[in-house]
Amino acid sequence: MANLQPYRIKSISEFHEFRDLPKPQHPLISVYNFEDLKYLNEAEPKSLMLDFYSIALKRNSNAKMRYGQQEYDFKEGVLMFISPGQVFSIEGNSELQHTGWSLLIHPDFLWNTPLAQKIKQYDYFGYAVHEALHLSDKEENMLVGIIKNIQQEYQSNIDKFSQDVIIAQIELFLTYSERFYNRQFITRKISNHQILARLEKLLEDYFNDHSLSKKGLPTVQFIAENLNVSPNYLSGLLKLLTGQSTQQHIHNKLIEKAKEKLSTTSLSISEIAFELGFEHQQSFSKLFKTKTNVSPLEFRQSFN
Repeated sequence: MANLQPYRIKSISEFHEFRDLPKPQHPLISVYNFEDLKYLNEAEPKSLMLDFYSIALKRNSNAKMRYGQQEYDFKEGVLMFISPGQVFSIEGNSELQHTGWSLLIHPDFLWNTPLAQKIKQYDYFGYAVHEALHLSDKEENMLVGIIKNIQQEYQSNIDKFSQDVIIAQIELFLTYSERFYNRQFITRKISNHQILARLEKLLEDYFNDHSLSKKGLPTVQFIAENLNVSPNYLSGLLKLLTGQSTQQHIHNKLIEKAKEKLSTTSLSISEIAFELGFEHQQSFSKLFKTKTNVSPLEFRQSFN
C-alpha cells in the first residue's frame, strides 16, 4: 500500500537542498526567488509538510498548488501563507516557469520574542487556498521593499541588533498583510454579500428542519464547510460586514425562531427548548434572557 504520509521538511537548510537552492545564508530565515527554481524534484512527493512558516508571492506559474484540499493556479500574483504542519502539494511540468519570491521563517527564530505568540493570531495563516491575498501593484511593491530589508539584514554581519531589526520587519509585513486582507474583504462586497445571503438561507433551512431536536445547534465548522470557506475566513468576513461572529449569527437565528414559537404557538417553554435542540429548558432560558434581557415566559406574556 502506498505511503500517504506527507513528506516532512524539518529545516530551512533541508528545504534548500530539496529544491536544489544554494545553502541558506541564515539557518532560521531565508528569502529566495522562484526564478531560481528551474525544475520540480523528479521524485516529488504527493504532499509536503514544512516545520516552518512560508509566505510566498507567485506569478505566471505553470504549476498548480493543492492546499486546504483545493487546487489553485497562480496565473495572477497572489500572496499565500502556510503555517508549520500544514499539508500542501505542487504539481506541474518538470520544468518550471514562474516568478515571485518566498520568505521562510523557522519558529525558533521567533523564540523568546512577542511575535512567537502573535504570529499564531493572524487568521490568514489558516485560510483555505482560494482565500489567498490578491495584491495591487502598490501593495506588492510595499511588501517587496520589506522583504528586501529582511534579506539585506541577514546577509550583513550579524550583531546583537540583527534579530530585533528582522523581527520588526516581519511584524510590519504581517500588519500590512492584515490591512490588505481587510481591503480585499471590502472590495469584494458583491461576493461577500452573496456569502452572507447563503449563510442566512443555510440557517433558515437548518432551523426549519424538524430534526433540529436530534441534531442540536449547527456548529461554526458545519456552517463554514457548507459555505465552502474556512471558519476563520467566515468569522473575519462576518465581523467586518456585521460586527458579529458566526456563533452570534447562529444564536440570533435561534432567538428569532424562539420568539416565533413563543408568540405564535401554545407549546410550553420546555417543548420549545426541546424543538430548538436544547436538552435542558434552563439552558435555553438562560441564553434567551442573555440575548433579550427577558425570560421566555416574560416575552410570551408581553403578547397577552
